[in-house]
Amino acid sequence: MNRVRGRLAPLLGSTLRSAGAGGVVKGIHQVARAGEAQELGRDLGRGFATAGALVQETPKQRGWVRRVGTVALGTGVAGAAAWVATGDYPLRRITMLYTIPVRLARDVTTAVAMVADYKYSLYGLAEGSAEREEAQHEAHMRCANRLQALCFKNGGIYIKLGQHIGQLDYLLPEEYVKTMRASMLDKCPVSTYKQVCDVFLAQLGRLPNEVFEEFDQVPLASASLAQVHTAKTFDGQKIAVKVQHMHLTDSAVADTATVDFIVSLVHWFFPSFDYRWLLAEVRDSLPKELDFLNEGRNCEKAMENFKKLSPKLASQISVPHIYWEYSTQRILAMEYMDGVGVTDVGAIKALGLQPADVARLVSQTFSEMIFRHGFVHCDPHAANMMVRAKPGPCVR
Repeated sequence: MNRVRGRLAPLLGSTLRSAGAGGVVKGIHQVARAGEAQELGRDLGRGFATAGALVQETPKQRGWVRRVGTVALGTGVAGAAAWVATGDYPLRRITMLYTIPVRLARDVTTAVAMVADYKYSLYGLAEGSAEREEAQHEAHMRCANRLQALCFKNGGIYIKLGQHIGQLDYLLPEEYVKTMRASMLDKCPVSTYKQVCDVFLAQLGRLPNEVFEEFDQVPLASASLAQVHTAKTFDGQKIAVKVQHMHLTDSAVADTATVDFIVSLVHWFFPSFDYRWLLAEVRDSLPKELDFLNEGRNCEKAMENFKKLSPKLASQISVPHIYWEYSTQRILAMEYMDGVGVTDVGAIKALGLQPADVARLVSQTFSEMIFRHGFVHCDPHAANMMVRAKPGPCVR
């Protein structure tokens, strides 16, 4: 079987190289030579025949296998029933019993396609050669697109991982970073208004139009874990309401486990590709990110630190006020703040501001948090920062 394993990678590469990110093989890029395929078939046949001879069972053994299988099946069914019954959304959890295996299947087929692509594309090419560099670049692009499509299909923490990959230009291949950065910040999946209503009913016991005088059903923006709607309170305050995507709590643990499996699988094929630390970080930080009450407390603490420890910068920084009476673990109501994107140079200039001054202020802000406060905004991608002109006698 060792000989089979040695020939399997290049052959799989030829058949899976054109596999889509969803795992459906759309065509065969190159057909293996007939002689090699026949020899591989003979090797596989001998291997399976040997394996079959080794695992022949006696009637007594078959009885034990059936008993163990029955117990395992019963335990699995009981566990699934308990998981469904203890969740906030039992019907949603029933759906998850189907969708989680589907998501895992997408993970596995995408990982196999990526591994096969690299194995086939780089097979036989000399290390450091121009031909290998070109082949590697093309493989990076194909696999980055596969990974991007997988993130969008599965959503949730996959989008979060995609966003993180888009920030790792100092670690990951440029093709992955650019692909993720171009798509993961502002093209995230959107929850339906019905799903938003379900979250409100579960968290506050009322619909959005019962909690607020006005509530825009169309989200202002959508991110990996939540989306933001504008609303108006009954006393006339315009606020921003961050609503968590309803399926995240149920799927987060399973998604983390499946992604961990895929990363470990890829590491097994490519020992130098070891990003298991990334999953460890996600596993540690995700429960905190899913708790919006914790986020609200962090907002208040961050602004308090600037007022106490960096008063000169505090006048140039705004952190939204939190409306606790409308906030829960999965809903965060905060002051509405308008502005332009921190990377939108044209819009910044249109405000009468200089991009260099904005860059300097951002740098000073994070330096203060890192070296003075010891309490840092740890998700500083462009979609999480806005720029606006400060009211006053001069534009600042």
